[in-house]
Amino acid sequence: MVDVSGKEPTRRTARASGEIRMSPTALAAIAGGELPKGDALAVARVAGIQAAKRTSDLVPLCHPLPIDHVSIELEADETLPGVRARSEIVVTARTGAEMEALAAVAGALLSLYDMAKSLDRGMTIGEIRLESKEGGRSGAWMRGSE
Repeated sequence: MVDVSGKEPTRRTARASGEIRMSPTALAAIAGGELPKGDALAVARVAGIQAAKRTSDLVPLCHPLPIDHVSIELEADETLPGVRARSEIVVTARTGAEMEALAAVAGALLSLYDMAKSLDRGMTIGEIRLESKEGGRSGAWMRGSE
């Protein structure tokens, strides 16, 4: 791990997004809360929060962070068809929360796959990416501004 002990804790924010593509039938079942396993969107939100909190257990050289806030937004999108996921992580720490934001999206999307795989094993998870980060020595970064 990188030694961050000499840095002062500062407020840091990271946002990420991703998507899962699926059949219109699977999307309708998710959106309608009609899956045998229950409310997939609610479960996926909790899975995303858990993934953010456990990021340092999943990514070997990632520092454990004291997370101040996690939000997970899930939106059914018939044009994919599928679900778009967005996360926002806020920490007051010595290092950024980019990995937590990415893990939150991945965890939420993996949970959706698990919940709906009985209807569509061909679902595709993709486009997981960092959208923005703020705070720390390197300052703010936003996708598309580089």
